[in-house]
Amino acid sequence: MQTGETMPITRRDFLNNTASSRRSELLTEAEAREIAEGILAMSNADGTSVSVSNSWTGNTRSAVNRITTAGEVSDTSVSISARFGQRQASVSTNRLDPDSLQAAVDTAESQARLSPENPELMPLLGAQEYEASEGFFESTANLGPAERGQVAADAIAAATEHGDLTAAGFLLARAGASAIANSAGMFGFHRSTSMGYELTIRTADGTGSGWAGSAHRDWTAIDTRDIHTLAAQRALTSRAPQRLEPGEYPVVFTAEAVSELVGLLSRSLSARSADEGRSAFSAEGGTKVGQKLLDEKFTLISDPVGLGSSPYDGSGMPLQQETCFENGTLRQLSYDRFWADKQGVRPTGGAGSLRMSGGSASLEELVRGLDKGLLVTRLWYIRSIDPRTILYTGLTRDGVFWVEDGKIVHPVNNFRWNDSPLTAFSGIEELGRPERVGPEYADSENSSTARKVPPARLSSFQFSTVSEAV
Repeated sequence: MQTGETMPITRRDFLNNTASSRRSELLTEAEAREIAEGILAMSNADGTSVSVSNSWTGNTRSAVNRITTAGEVSDTSVSISARFGQRQASVSTNRLDPDSLQAAVDTAESQARLSPENPELMPLLGAQEYEASEGFFESTANLGPAERGQVAADAIAAATEHGDLTAAGFLLARAGASAIANSAGMFGFHRSTSMGYELTIRTADGTGSGWAGSAHRDWTAIDTRDIHTLAAQRALTSRAPQRLEPGEYPVVFTAEAVSELVGLLSRSLSARSADEGRSAFSAEGGTKVGQKLLDEKFTLISDPVGLGSSPYDGSGMPLQQETCFENGTLRQLSYDRFWADKQGVRPTGGAGSLRMSGGSASLEELVRGLDKGLLVTRLWYIRSIDPRTILYTGLTRDGVFWVEDGKIVHPVNNFRWNDSPLTAFSGIEELGRPERVGPEYADSENSSTARKVPPARLSSFQFSTVSEAV
Protein backbone atom coordinates (compact mmCIF):
# COMPACT_ATOMS: atom_id res chain seq x y z
CA MET A 1 0.00 0.00 0.00
CA GLN A 2 1.20 3.51 -0.83
CA THR A 3 -0.07 6.70 0.73
CA GLY A 4 0.74 10.32 0.25
CA GLU A 5 -0.48 13.57 -1.19
CA THR A 6 -2.02 13.59 -4.64
CA MET A 7 0.76 14.15 -7.14
CA PRO A 8 0.18 16.73 -9.90
CA ILE A 9 0.03 15.05 -13.30
CA THR A 10 2.78 16.51 -15.44
CA ARG A 11 3.33 17.00 -19.17
CA ARG A 12 0.64 19.57 -19.86
CA ASP A 13 -1.71 17.78 -17.44
CA PHE A 14 -1.12 14.55 -19.30
CA LEU A 15 -1.51 15.90 -22.82
CA ASN A 16 -4.13 18.46 -21.70
CA ASN A 17 -6.57 15.68 -20.75
CA THR A 18 -7.66 15.28 -24.37
CA ALA A 19 -7.08 12.89 -27.26
CA SER A 20 -4.71 15.40 -28.85
CA SER A 21 -1.45 13.44 -28.57
CA ARG A 22 0.20 13.00 -31.94
CA ARG A 23 2.19 10.02 -33.07
CA SER A 24 5.33 12.09 -32.55
CA GLU A 25 4.32 12.75 -28.94
CA LEU A 26 4.01 9.26 -27.53
CA LEU A 27 4.83 8.97 -23.88
CA THR A 28 8.38 8.21 -22.94
CA GLU A 29 9.21 5.58 -20.34
CA ALA A 30 10.02 8.26 -17.77
CA GLU A 31 6.71 10.04 -18.37
CA ALA A 32 4.72 6.82 -18.17
CA ARG A 33 6.46 5.85 -14.95
CA GLU A 34 5.74 9.26 -13.40
CA ILE A 35 2.05 8.99 -14.27
CA ALA A 36 1.73 5.43 -12.94
CA GLU A 37 3.53 6.21 -9.72
CA GLY A 38 1.37 9.27 -9.19
CA ILE A 39 -1.78 7.16 -9.45
CA LEU A 40 -0.38 4.49 -7.12
CA ALA A 41 0.30 7.18 -4.54
CA MET A 42 -3.40 8.08 -4.53
CA SER A 43 -4.50 4.58 -3.46
CA ASN A 44 -5.15 3.20 0.02
CA ALA A 45 -6.02 -0.33 -1.13
CA ASP A 46 -4.13 -3.42 0.01
CA GLY A 47 -2.75 -3.60 -3.51
CA THR A 48 -3.10 -1.48 -6.63
CA SER A 49 -2.14 -1.98 -10.24
CA VAL A 50 -2.17 0.57 -13.05
CA SER A 51 -1.95 0.32 -16.81
CA VAL A 52 -1.32 3.38 -18.98
CA SER A 53 -2.17 3.31 -22.69
CA ASN A 54 -1.18 6.06 -25.11
CA SER A 55 -1.94 5.48 -28.79
CA TRP A 56 -2.29 7.04 -32.21
CA THR A 57 -4.06 5.45 -35.18
CA GLY A 58 -4.44 6.69 -38.72
CA ASN A 59 -6.77 5.09 -41.24
CA THR A 60 -7.89 5.47 -44.85
CA ARG A 61 -10.77 3.54 -46.36
CA SER A 62 -11.82 3.25 -50.00
CA ALA A 63 -14.84 1.69 -51.72
CA VAL A 64 -16.39 1.69 -55.21
CA ASN A 65 -13.16 3.19 -56.60
CA ARG A 66 -13.12 6.25 -54.37
CA ILE A 67 -11.68 7.24 -51.02
CA THR A 68 -14.61 7.23 -48.62
CA THR A 69 -13.18 8.00 -45.18
CA ALA A 70 -9.93 8.98 -43.56
CA GLY A 71 -9.12 9.88 -40.01
CA GLU A 72 -6.70 9.91 -37.13
CA VAL A 73 -7.44 9.14 -33.50
CA SER A 74 -5.22 9.75 -30.50
CA ASP A 75 -6.10 8.58 -27.04
CA THR A 76 -4.56 8.29 -23.62
CA SER A 77 -6.25 6.28 -20.90
CA VAL A 78 -5.52 4.51 -17.65
CA SER A 79 -6.96 1.43 -16.00
CA ILE A 80 -6.79 1.18 -12.21
CA SER A 81 -7.33 -2.04 -10.26
CA ALA A 82 -7.68 -2.00 -6.49
CA ARG A 83 -7.77 -5.06 -4.25
CA PHE A 84 -8.60 -5.85 -0.64
CA GLY A 85 -7.71 -9.42 0.17
CA GLN A 86 -9.24 -11.56 -2.59
CA ARG A 87 -11.66 -8.84 -3.67
CA GLN A 88 -10.79 -6.72 -6.71
CA ALA A 89 -12.38 -4.14 -9.00
CA SER A 90 -11.12 -2.08 -11.93
CA VAL A 91 -11.97 1.33 -13.35
CA SER A 92 -10.83 2.85 -16.65
CA THR A 93 -10.82 6.50 -17.62
CA ASN A 94 -9.36 8.95 -20.09
CA ARG A 95 -10.13 11.92 -17.85
CA LEU A 96 -6.61 12.42 -16.62
CA ASP A 97 -6.59 15.52 -14.45
CA PRO A 98 -5.63 14.81 -10.81
CA ASP A 99 -9.18 15.16 -9.46
CA SER A 100 -10.61 12.75 -12.02
CA LEU A 101 -7.85 10.24 -11.39
CA GLN A 102 -8.43 10.41 -7.64
CA ALA A 103 -12.14 9.85 -8.26
CA ALA A 104 -11.31 6.79 -10.39
CA VAL A 105 -9.06 5.39 -7.66
CA ASP A 106 -11.78 5.95 -5.06
CA THR A 107 -14.36 4.23 -7.27
CA ALA A 108 -12.10 1.23 -7.83
CA GLU A 109 -11.56 0.91 -4.09
CA SER A 110 -15.25 1.20 -3.19
CA GLN A 111 -16.24 -1.32 -5.87
CA ALA A 112 -13.50 -3.71 -4.74
CA ARG A 113 -14.89 -3.72 -1.19
CA LEU A 114 -18.30 -4.72 -2.59
CA SER A 115 -17.00 -7.39 -4.98
CA PRO A 116 -17.18 -11.11 -4.20
CA GLU A 117 -13.95 -12.84 -3.31
CA ASN A 118 -12.04 -14.33 -6.22
CA PRO A 119 -10.29 -17.51 -5.08
CA GLU A 120 -8.11 -17.46 -8.20
CA LEU A 121 -6.77 -13.94 -7.68
CA MET A 122 -2.98 -14.18 -7.57
CA PRO A 123 -0.67 -11.94 -5.52
CA LEU A 124 0.75 -8.89 -7.27
CA LEU A 125 4.10 -9.46 -8.91
CA GLY A 126 7.11 -7.63 -7.60
CA ALA A 127 9.81 -6.04 -9.74
CA GLN A 128 10.50 -7.99 -12.94
CA GLU A 129 13.10 -8.02 -15.70
CA TYR A 130 11.87 -7.92 -19.30
CA GLU A 131 13.60 -8.65 -22.57
CA ALA A 132 13.90 -5.75 -24.99
CA SER A 133 11.24 -6.05 -27.70
CA GLU A 134 12.02 -4.07 -30.85
CA GLY A 135 8.57 -3.40 -32.24
CA PHE A 136 8.59 0.35 -32.96
CA PHE A 137 9.25 1.79 -36.43
CA GLU A 138 9.17 5.48 -37.34
CA SER A 139 8.05 4.60 -40.87
CA THR A 140 4.72 3.45 -39.45
CA ALA A 141 4.40 6.04 -36.69
CA ASN A 142 4.82 8.87 -39.21
CA LEU A 143 2.54 7.56 -41.96
CA GLY A 144 0.32 10.58 -42.53
CA PRO A 145 -2.95 11.10 -44.43
CA ALA A 146 -1.25 12.18 -47.67
CA GLU A 147 0.79 8.98 -47.87
CA ARG A 148 -2.19 6.82 -46.94
CA GLY A 149 -4.35 8.58 -49.51
CA GLN A 150 -1.77 7.97 -52.23
CA VAL A 151 -1.85 4.24 -51.50
CA ALA A 152 -5.64 4.24 -51.89
CA ALA A 153 -5.39 6.23 -55.13
CA ASP A 154 -2.80 3.80 -56.50
CA ALA A 155 -5.09 0.87 -55.68
CA ILE A 156 -7.99 2.48 -57.52
CA ALA A 157 -5.74 3.19 -60.50
CA ALA A 158 -4.58 -0.43 -60.54
CA ALA A 159 -8.19 -1.61 -60.59
CA THR A 160 -9.17 0.60 -63.52
CA GLU A 161 -5.97 -0.17 -65.43
CA HIS A 162 -6.70 -3.90 -65.31
CA GLY A 163 -10.21 -3.50 -66.68
CA ASP A 164 -13.68 -2.77 -65.41
CA LEU A 165 -12.86 -3.57 -61.79
CA THR A 166 -13.95 -2.06 -58.48
CA ALA A 167 -11.58 -1.65 -55.55
CA ALA A 168 -12.25 -1.42 -51.82
CA GLY A 169 -9.40 -1.15 -49.35
CA PHE A 170 -8.53 -0.37 -45.77
CA LEU A 171 -5.22 0.85 -44.40
CA LEU A 172 -4.61 1.29 -40.68
CA ALA A 173 -1.40 2.44 -39.02
CA ARG A 174 -0.92 2.42 -35.28
CA ALA A 175 1.70 3.62 -32.84
CA GLY A 176 1.47 3.20 -29.11
CA ALA A 177 3.19 3.34 -25.77
CA SER A 178 1.96 1.35 -22.80
CA ALA A 179 3.05 0.86 -19.23
CA ILE A 180 2.03 -1.34 -16.33
CA ALA A 181 2.90 -0.83 -12.67
CA ASN A 182 1.75 -1.96 -9.25
CA SER A 183 2.19 -1.21 -5.59
CA ALA A 184 4.49 -4.23 -5.17
CA GLY A 185 7.20 -2.54 -7.25
CA MET A 186 6.56 -3.96 -10.72
CA PHE A 187 6.94 -1.67 -13.74
CA GLY A 188 7.01 -2.43 -17.45
CA PHE A 189 7.04 -0.22 -20.54
CA HIS A 190 6.68 -1.03 -24.22
CA ARG A 191 6.39 0.97 -27.44
CA SER A 192 5.28 -0.56 -30.71
CA THR A 193 3.86 0.14 -34.13
CA SER A 194 1.67 -1.98 -36.36
CA MET A 195 0.48 -1.70 -39.90
CA GLY A 196 -2.28 -3.49 -41.78
CA TYR A 197 -3.31 -3.01 -45.41
CA GLU A 198 -5.84 -5.08 -47.33
CA LEU A 199 -7.48 -4.66 -50.70
CA THR A 200 -10.45 -6.39 -52.32
CA ILE A 201 -11.08 -5.98 -56.05
CA ARG A 202 -14.24 -7.26 -57.75
CA THR A 203 -15.29 -7.64 -61.36
CA ALA A 204 -18.17 -5.67 -62.85
CA ASP A 205 -20.26 -8.79 -63.45
CA GLY A 206 -20.09 -9.65 -59.75
CA THR A 207 -18.65 -13.12 -60.26
CA GLY A 208 -14.97 -12.45 -59.56
CA SER A 209 -13.34 -11.31 -56.32
CA GLY A 210 -9.67 -10.96 -55.51
CA TRP A 211 -8.04 -10.13 -52.18
CA ALA A 212 -4.49 -9.32 -51.15
CA GLY A 213 -3.04 -7.79 -48.03
CA SER A 214 -0.11 -7.56 -45.70
CA ALA A 215 0.76 -6.59 -42.16
CA HIS A 216 3.99 -5.57 -40.50
CA ARG A 217 5.33 -3.31 -37.81
CA ASP A 218 7.48 -1.53 -40.41
CA TRP A 219 5.54 0.24 -43.18
CA THR A 220 8.53 0.09 -45.53
CA ALA A 221 8.33 -3.73 -45.46
CA ILE A 222 4.94 -3.71 -47.21
CA ASP A 223 4.96 -3.71 -51.03
CA THR A 224 1.68 -2.05 -51.95
CA ARG A 225 2.24 -2.48 -55.70
CA ASP A 226 2.37 -6.24 -55.30
CA ILE A 227 -0.83 -6.13 -53.25
CA HIS A 228 -2.63 -4.10 -55.94
CA THR A 229 -1.46 -6.35 -58.77
CA LEU A 230 -2.25 -9.57 -56.95
CA ALA A 231 -5.76 -8.47 -55.93
CA ALA A 232 -6.56 -7.45 -59.52
CA GLN A 233 -5.19 -10.67 -60.97
CA ARG A 234 -7.16 -12.79 -58.53
CA ALA A 235 -10.34 -10.88 -59.35
CA LEU A 236 -9.90 -11.42 -63.07
CA THR A 237 -8.98 -15.10 -62.80
CA SER A 238 -11.84 -15.88 -60.41
CA ARG A 239 -14.56 -14.65 -62.81
CA ALA A 240 -17.31 -17.04 -63.94
CA PRO A 241 -16.44 -19.91 -61.59
CA GLN A 242 -17.41 -23.43 -62.60
CA ARG A 243 -19.39 -25.61 -60.22
CA LEU A 244 -17.47 -28.19 -58.24
CA GLU A 245 -19.16 -30.59 -55.87
CA PRO A 246 -18.11 -30.53 -52.23
CA GLY A 247 -15.85 -33.23 -50.91
CA GLU A 248 -12.39 -33.90 -49.55
CA TYR A 249 -9.67 -32.39 -51.74
CA PRO A 250 -5.91 -31.81 -51.60
CA VAL A 251 -5.31 -28.08 -51.18
CA VAL A 252 -2.79 -25.31 -51.40
CA PHE A 253 -3.50 -22.64 -48.81
CA THR A 254 -2.10 -19.12 -48.90
CA ALA A 255 -0.29 -17.94 -45.78
CA GLU A 256 -3.45 -16.03 -44.79
CA ALA A 257 -5.50 -19.24 -44.86
CA VAL A 258 -2.83 -21.13 -42.93
CA SER A 259 -2.77 -18.34 -40.34
CA GLU A 260 -6.47 -18.86 -39.63
CA LEU A 261 -5.87 -22.53 -38.85
CA VAL A 262 -2.83 -21.72 -36.72
CA GLY A 263 -4.93 -19.28 -34.70
CA LEU A 264 -7.61 -21.90 -34.09
CA LEU A 265 -4.96 -24.35 -32.91
CA SER A 266 -3.22 -21.87 -30.61
CA ARG A 267 -6.48 -20.91 -28.89
CA SER A 268 -6.90 -24.55 -27.89
CA LEU A 269 -3.60 -24.81 -26.02
CA SER A 270 -4.96 -24.09 -22.53
CA ALA A 271 -3.35 -26.43 -20.00
CA ARG A 272 -6.32 -26.02 -17.67
CA SER A 273 -8.78 -27.19 -20.31
CA ALA A 274 -6.55 -30.19 -21.02
CA ASP A 275 -6.14 -31.07 -17.34
CA GLU A 276 -9.89 -30.81 -16.78
CA GLY A 277 -10.71 -33.10 -19.70
CA ARG A 278 -12.26 -30.40 -21.89
CA SER A 279 -9.67 -30.27 -24.65
CA ALA A 280 -8.35 -32.05 -27.71
CA PHE A 281 -5.13 -32.30 -25.71
CA SER A 282 -6.68 -34.13 -22.75
CA ALA A 283 -5.54 -37.68 -22.05
CA GLU A 284 -6.47 -40.22 -19.44
CA GLY A 285 -4.70 -39.17 -16.28
CA GLY A 286 -3.09 -36.12 -17.84
CA THR A 287 -2.44 -34.41 -21.15
CA LYS A 288 -1.01 -35.27 -24.55
CA VAL A 289 2.22 -33.31 -24.05
CA GLY A 290 5.01 -35.41 -25.51
CA GLN A 291 2.77 -37.14 -28.06
CA LYS A 292 3.24 -36.77 -31.81
CA LEU A 293 -0.06 -35.34 -33.03
CA LEU A 294 0.79 -33.58 -36.30
CA ASP A 295 3.02 -33.97 -39.34
CA GLU A 296 6.72 -33.81 -38.50
CA LYS A 297 7.09 -30.71 -40.69
CA PHE A 298 4.94 -28.75 -38.22
CA THR A 299 6.68 -26.65 -35.57
CA LEU A 300 4.91 -23.78 -33.80
CA ILE A 301 6.64 -21.30 -31.51
CA SER A 302 5.14 -18.52 -29.40
CA ASP A 303 7.68 -15.70 -29.73
CA PRO A 304 6.33 -12.32 -28.54
CA VAL A 305 9.70 -10.61 -28.20
CA GLY A 306 11.05 -11.98 -31.47
CA LEU A 307 8.04 -10.58 -33.33
CA GLY A 308 8.12 -7.21 -31.59
CA SER A 309 5.14 -7.75 -29.28
CA SER A 310 4.88 -6.90 -25.60
CA PRO A 311 7.44 -8.72 -23.43
CA TYR A 312 4.89 -9.11 -20.62
CA ASP A 313 1.26 -10.11 -20.21
CA GLY A 314 -1.54 -8.14 -18.57
CA SER A 315 -0.38 -9.03 -15.07
CA GLY A 316 3.21 -8.04 -15.80
CA MET A 317 4.51 -11.60 -16.04
CA PRO A 318 7.54 -11.76 -18.36
CA LEU A 319 6.90 -13.64 -21.59
CA GLN A 320 9.52 -15.71 -23.34
CA GLN A 321 9.81 -17.95 -26.35
CA GLU A 322 7.79 -21.15 -25.93
CA THR A 323 7.81 -24.12 -28.29
CA CYS A 324 4.21 -25.31 -28.57
CA PHE A 325 4.81 -28.02 -31.19
CA GLU A 326 8.14 -29.41 -32.34
CA ASN A 327 8.26 -31.62 -35.43
CA GLY A 328 4.61 -32.50 -34.88
CA THR A 329 5.01 -33.32 -31.17
CA LEU A 330 3.07 -31.33 -28.57
CA ARG A 331 5.71 -29.79 -26.30
CA GLN A 332 4.03 -27.08 -24.25
CA LEU A 333 0.55 -26.05 -23.16
CA SER A 334 -0.27 -22.56 -21.88
CA TYR A 335 -0.36 -21.96 -18.12
CA ASP A 336 -1.64 -18.79 -16.49
CA ARG A 337 -0.27 -17.95 -13.04
CA PHE A 338 -3.15 -19.51 -11.12
CA TRP A 339 -3.16 -22.83 -12.92
CA ALA A 340 0.63 -23.06 -12.95
CA ASP A 341 0.69 -22.52 -9.18
CA LYS A 342 -2.00 -25.16 -8.69
CA GLN A 343 -0.14 -27.68 -10.85
CA GLY A 344 3.30 -26.80 -9.52
CA VAL A 345 4.76 -25.79 -12.87
CA ARG A 346 6.18 -22.68 -14.50
CA PRO A 347 3.62 -20.17 -15.85
CA THR A 348 3.94 -19.47 -19.56
CA GLY A 349 1.18 -16.99 -20.37
CA GLY A 350 -0.90 -17.52 -23.48
CA ALA A 351 0.37 -18.54 -26.90
CA GLY A 352 0.54 -15.08 -28.46
CA SER A 353 2.69 -13.96 -31.37
CA LEU A 354 3.36 -17.11 -33.35
CA ARG A 355 6.01 -18.41 -35.72
CA MET A 356 5.40 -21.55 -37.75
CA SER A 357 8.04 -23.62 -39.47
CA GLY A 358 8.33 -23.34 -43.23
CA GLY A 359 10.37 -24.12 -46.29
CA SER A 360 11.73 -22.22 -49.27
CA ALA A 361 8.97 -22.65 -51.86
CA SER A 362 6.82 -19.83 -53.19
CA LEU A 363 3.04 -20.12 -53.43
CA GLU A 364 3.41 -20.73 -57.17
CA GLU A 365 5.87 -23.55 -56.56
CA LEU A 366 3.48 -25.17 -54.10
CA VAL A 367 0.77 -25.07 -56.77
CA ARG A 368 3.12 -26.67 -59.29
CA GLY A 369 3.47 -29.61 -56.92
CA LEU A 370 -0.29 -30.22 -56.77
CA ASP A 371 -1.55 -33.03 -59.03
CA LYS A 372 -5.27 -32.37 -58.60
CA GLY A 373 -6.87 -30.16 -56.00
CA LEU A 374 -7.77 -26.64 -54.93
CA LEU A 375 -5.92 -23.38 -54.40
CA VAL A 376 -7.72 -21.46 -51.63
CA THR A 377 -7.12 -17.74 -51.05
CA ARG A 378 -8.90 -17.13 -47.75
CA LEU A 379 -10.94 -18.71 -44.96
CA TRP A 380 -13.49 -16.64 -43.05
CA TYR A 381 -16.73 -16.61 -41.02
CA ILE A 382 -15.22 -19.32 -38.84
CA ARG A 383 -17.20 -20.80 -35.95
CA SER A 384 -16.50 -23.57 -33.45
CA ILE A 385 -18.31 -26.92 -33.66
CA ASP A 386 -16.48 -29.18 -31.20
CA PRO A 387 -13.69 -27.93 -28.90
CA ARG A 388 -12.76 -31.52 -28.04
CA THR A 389 -11.54 -32.09 -31.60
CA ILE A 390 -10.91 -28.43 -32.54
CA LEU A 391 -13.50 -28.90 -35.28
CA TYR A 392 -14.58 -25.67 -36.96
CA THR A 393 -16.78 -24.60 -39.83
CA GLY A 394 -16.26 -21.65 -42.12
CA LEU A 395 -16.37 -20.38 -45.69
CA THR A 396 -13.87 -19.75 -48.46
CA ARG A 397 -13.77 -16.40 -50.23
CA ASP A 398 -11.96 -14.22 -52.78
CA GLY A 399 -10.82 -16.94 -55.13
CA VAL A 400 -10.92 -20.76 -55.16
CA PHE A 401 -9.21 -22.42 -58.13
CA TRP A 402 -9.12 -25.94 -59.56
CA VAL A 403 -5.58 -27.16 -60.20
CA GLU A 404 -4.46 -30.05 -62.41
CA ASP A 405 -0.89 -31.12 -63.14
CA GLY A 406 0.43 -28.11 -61.25
CA LYS A 407 -1.52 -25.53 -63.25
CA ILE A 408 -4.59 -23.47 -62.45
CA VAL A 409 -7.32 -24.69 -64.82
CA HIS A 410 -10.29 -22.53 -63.85
CA PRO A 411 -12.00 -20.88 -60.88
CA VAL A 412 -14.63 -22.80 -58.92
CA ASN A 413 -17.41 -21.88 -56.51
CA ASN A 414 -16.87 -21.09 -52.87
CA PHE A 415 -17.47 -23.72 -50.19
CA ARG A 416 -18.49 -24.16 -46.61
CA TRP A 417 -15.85 -26.28 -44.92
CA ASN A 418 -15.82 -28.44 -41.79
CA ASP A 419 -12.40 -29.46 -40.58
CA SER A 420 -9.86 -29.28 -37.77
CA PRO A 421 -6.31 -27.94 -37.78
CA LEU A 422 -5.35 -31.23 -36.14
CA THR A 423 -6.47 -33.05 -39.27
CA ALA A 424 -5.21 -30.46 -41.74
CA PHE A 425 -1.72 -30.22 -40.24
CA SER A 426 -1.42 -34.00 -40.03
CA GLY A 427 -1.16 -34.13 -43.81
CA ILE A 428 1.44 -31.51 -44.71
CA GLU A 429 3.03 -32.24 -48.08
CA GLU A 430 5.14 -29.09 -48.38
CA LEU A 431 5.52 -25.71 -46.67
CA GLY A 432 6.50 -22.47 -48.35
CA ARG A 433 8.44 -19.45 -47.15
CA PRO A 434 7.01 -17.98 -43.92
CA GLU A 435 5.65 -14.45 -44.17
CA ARG A 436 4.09 -11.88 -41.88
CA VAL A 437 0.32 -11.94 -42.07
CA GLY A 438 -2.26 -9.64 -40.58
CA PRO A 439 -4.05 -7.90 -39.24
CA GLU A 440 -1.63 -6.96 -36.49
CA TYR A 441 -3.51 -3.89 -35.35
CA ALA A 442 -6.36 -5.36 -33.32
CA ASP A 443 -4.62 -5.49 -29.94
CA SER A 444 -5.87 -2.99 -27.37
CA GLU A 445 -2.61 -2.71 -25.46
CA ASN A 446 -0.58 -1.15 -28.29
CA SER A 447 1.59 -4.25 -28.46
CA SER A 448 -0.20 -6.06 -31.27
CA THR A 449 0.24 -9.75 -31.63
CA ALA A 450 1.75 -11.01 -34.87
CA ARG A 451 2.04 -14.18 -36.91
CA LYS A 452 4.67 -15.39 -39.31
CA VAL A 453 3.47 -18.48 -41.17
CA PRO A 454 4.01 -20.12 -44.57
CA PRO A 455 1.66 -21.07 -47.39
CA ALA A 456 1.15 -24.83 -47.40
CA ARG A 457 0.19 -27.78 -49.54
CA LEU A 458 -1.96 -30.19 -47.54
CA SER A 459 -3.02 -33.71 -48.49
CA SER A 460 -6.71 -33.11 -47.72
CA PHE A 461 -9.31 -30.63 -46.48
CA GLN A 462 -13.02 -31.26 -46.06
CA PHE A 463 -15.44 -29.05 -48.00
CA SER A 464 -19.00 -29.82 -46.89
CA THR A 465 -21.35 -27.76 -49.09
CA VAL A 466 -21.27 -25.28 -51.96
CA SER A 467 -21.54 -21.58 -51.08
CA GLU A 468 -23.12 -19.29 -53.66
CA ALA A 469 -21.38 -16.21 -52.24
CA VAL A 470 -18.59 -14.54 -54.22
